[in-house]
Amino acid sequence: MNEPIRRALISVSDKTGLAELGAFLAGKGVEILSTGGSAKLLKDAGVPVVEVSDFTGFPEIMDGRVKTLQPMIHGGLLAVRANAEHQKAMADHGIQPIDLLVVNLYPFEATVAKGAEFDDCIENIDIGGPALIRAAAKNHGDVSVVVDADDYDALIAEMTANGGATTPEFRKQLAATAYARTAAYDSAISGWFAGQLGDTFPKRMTMAGERRQVLRYGENPHQNAALYLIDDSVRCGAAIATQVQGKELSYNNLNDTDAAFELVSEFDEPSVAIIKHANPCGVAMADNILSAYKRALACDPVSAFGGIIAINRTLTKDLAEEIIQRFVEVIIAPDIEGAALDALKAKPNIRVLTTGGMPERGQKRRVVNRIAGGMLVQDADTFSISEQDLKVVTDREPTQKELQDLLFSFRVAKHVKSNAIVYTKDLATVGIGAGQMSRIDSSRIAAWKAEEAAKQQGLEQSLAKGSVVASDAFFPFADGLIAAADAGVTAVIQPGGSIRDQEVIEAANERGLAMVFTGHRHFRH
Repeated sequence: MNEPIRRALISVSDKTGLAELGAFLAGKGVEILSTGGSAKLLKDAGVPVVEVSDFTGFPEIMDGRVKTLQPMIHGGLLAVRANAEHQKAMADHGIQPIDLLVVNLYPFEATVAKGAEFDDCIENIDIGGPALIRAAAKNHGDVSVVVDADDYDALIAEMTANGGATTPEFRKQLAATAYARTAAYDSAISGWFAGQLGDTFPKRMTMAGERRQVLRYGENPHQNAALYLIDDSVRCGAAIATQVQGKELSYNNLNDTDAAFELVSEFDEPSVAIIKHANPCGVAMADNILSAYKRALACDPVSAFGGIIAINRTLTKDLAEEIIQRFVEVIIAPDIEGAALDALKAKPNIRVLTTGGMPERGQKRRVVNRIAGGMLVQDADTFSISEQDLKVVTDREPTQKELQDLLFSFRVAKHVKSNAIVYTKDLATVGIGAGQMSRIDSSRIAAWKAEEAAKQQGLEQSLAKGSVVASDAFFPFADGLIAAADAGVTAVIQPGGSIRDQEVIEAANERGLAMVFTGHRHFRH
């Protein structure tokens, strides 16, 4: 039989909904113990409160660092009600049971996020709170523990339905939530300390996430999936975007949308990236966002069917009207005009996301890849090549126009699955080869894509004619470069570093190509 809750301890940093919860508990005859700001708010709301120091007979000390770290409190939480020895200890020491704990923690994560000084961050490490939470959660057989204001309504409903009591299953759910919260809190603290020490890869690494959405399924219908927000994630993108229209986002939608938005963030000028299966179908830069979209689409309109469109400008009405002429899964942009949203209502299933800004280019962060029995952790590939980084290795130097296209093409290649080959002309991709086991196959596919795109536009000559080509890694043999030359490229950008570099350089010279080395590769497996 579940006993009604008779005594509660409330000590919260986030006081959302506290007055309402306190009033409900008081109405159920629950004695409320509290401290500091929580006690004040409850008293001001007319809720009877017993100060913890009055309950324990021991004052708060050390600027409030020690107030609930006390046997009268922890004994009341940890005592197993059906254990005779525990009951005797309570009687011997005057310990009274505490049936409900409502605690949320000092805002350590928020303090760090706002750039607070070291000492301020230290002071916002909660000690008593996690100790209370762990004690109550351990004894969930008898004690209910609530660590999130979002769960107040569930607690009220549970007590209302059970005559002021809670059920064992409900308490177990609360305990699981509680331990997850303290784990996430400790993860944030340990990660912050590692950063303070400059320890990029500490001996033990933990990451915590908060579930934002359970997804319909994963990559395939037989796989379960969910979206979690990582505690240290403040990066603009698909995970934190606001969905203003459309069907529920799928696992694949989110994965592809992230890839698209990260790609388009590479450029300051009006740019559009169209993504399918995490690879670009087309990327373009132009004087205005509508032109950029049309030029990106022209690269591979067939593959772009059902794709993801990312733009780095406000989504305008004229662009929205152009987009809805085709089947599109997702549009992501920093903002959207009201008239554009009205136009998109003609296709209500299109998922439309706004982010409020663009991801910071070059922002240092880590990426994680799970493997069987472990995880691989590395820095994100934030390197961006500049003209000063280039080394001309051929007899002919690239023209200024070729240089602009080469730099654009290499940035795009960073976001294409290896082995990546990207043909570019006039700051727009015209052929992309991705994810092949050999670089020459990627070269041939990119050339074929450029031919097919020309046919779509009714042109007799491949779009690759007069283009430049980027390779994400060195050409191991001259054959990949020769394939690009045969397609009509005039200039090449690649990392260099092969033992056959000289052979590749000679092949470029024989064909009158300009070629530059970057000294940096961009593998993306």
